[in-house]
Amino acid sequence: MRGTFVGMPAFPEAARAAVRDATLRGNLRHATHTIREKRARAVAELEDWAALREAGKQIKDHTLRHLDRYLLQAEEAVTAAGGTVHWAADADEANEIVTRLIEETGESEVVKVKSMATQEIGLNEALQARGIRAYETDLAELIVQLGEDRPSHILVPAIHRNRGEIRDIFRSQMGAWGRPAPDGLTDTPAELAEAARLHLREKFLRAKVAVSGANFLVAETGTLVVVESEGNGRMCLTLPETLISVVGIEKIVPTWRDLEVFLQLLPRSSTAERMNPYTSMWTGTTDGDGPRAFHLVLLDNGRTDTLADEVGRQALRCIRCSACLNVCPVYERAGGHAYGSVYPGPIGAILSPQLRGTGNEIDASLPYASSLCGACYEVCPVAIDIPEVLVHLRERVVQGGPAVREGNRVVLRPAKGHAAERAAMRAAQWAFTHPGVLRTGQRLASRTRRLHPRTLPGPGRAWSDSRDLPAVPAESFRDWWQRTRGGRDESK
Repeated sequence: MRGTFVGMPAFPEAARAAVRDATLRGNLRHATHTIREKRARAVAELEDWAALREAGKQIKDHTLRHLDRYLLQAEEAVTAAGGTVHWAADADEANEIVTRLIEETGESEVVKVKSMATQEIGLNEALQARGIRAYETDLAELIVQLGEDRPSHILVPAIHRNRGEIRDIFRSQMGAWGRPAPDGLTDTPAELAEAARLHLREKFLRAKVAVSGANFLVAETGTLVVVESEGNGRMCLTLPETLISVVGIEKIVPTWRDLEVFLQLLPRSSTAERMNPYTSMWTGTTDGDGPRAFHLVLLDNGRTDTLADEVGRQALRCIRCSACLNVCPVYERAGGHAYGSVYPGPIGAILSPQLRGTGNEIDASLPYASSLCGACYEVCPVAIDIPEVLVHLRERVVQGGPAVREGNRVVLRPAKGHAAERAAMRAAQWAFTHPGVLRTGQRLASRTRRLHPRTLPGPGRAWSDSRDLPAVPAESFRDWWQRTRGGRDESK
């Protein structure tokens, strides 16, 4: 998977720099707390929210178990409706397919609906290398593109920018991309929105090709669904002559009835609305209505490998609502750029290392970018147990590195580094599986507790310099239980 922010350090170093930026912390705190509070009120309106959440989880799990069948069903339905389906194993293949399709139209520019899948594969950069210019039409994505910036949030990519910064970006950069910003532009939201509307309108009316993602793909009819709040998606999906949609294979839902569940879960969890202002659905092509040609690119790019992991596969339930980001204390202070991926926050910390592997420094650090407080799991509308997956991935980083397929099995390859930590974990595993050894060690630790150092030597000193070592009790729990309750010692 592409999307690594080239040149960025691993999370600890990137986060250390981010938390020193007072403006960034202020922007994030204001935005995340506002969205968080609105979401809580929207969710509280539904008495059956817990049941909806469980239904969403069950639908996603069922779909993932039978993904091969539903993908083939979707391909048949899209083809029967006049669309063309393409299969892309990785980012390079997806980029080549999309670029070729655009070149066949003879066009050199496209408009885009906000799409994390195309960010994941680095589509804009691939198109630029072939002389094709891609225009982002979502307001926040426009801000990021004009500012030569990177997205930092799943729902609000420019959450790290304030109004003054956005005004300055519009004033200095809009003219290089099309219609310039109006003279005397201020930082009031209405003026900024109007400047973006005027800038984008000429692109909507001129573009012959559009590129989108999709929030959902209904297998039984081949219908794609995009939900958004600005109307730019509707313009891109209806005006151009050719529409190309790049969709991750996990976005499938089996039926229209299943879709109804997610159209309740997603808006309340993301924008804290009862329903999205714009919900666009299209099925293939229709004469005289919308694009004349429709292409669906089904993207794997590490998803089937993730599916093979019984613990980690639950990350593929994600519906990209961003609720986990808005409650995460780590994200609120470090921001999205520190995660080194287009998928920031708690979900990015478990999704990116699985799609990309843990063989590089950035992805190996992401499972540790969490306090394991569990707030992300509590708000997830499809009940992804993010802390469970984080711990699972930490085990992968320490003990085995990336998962690889060998025949019908998924195994862990030995990882470089972490030798001391790996040795300690294996020693602890051996001790916990030998009760007699564990009991002896506990008694020895109790009887020698006055000799224990207050700080750790060697590499452990960095840990004990910032926290107190826990005091060893005078008596182990086993001994206390046996003395006070007369319990039988199972280790004998």
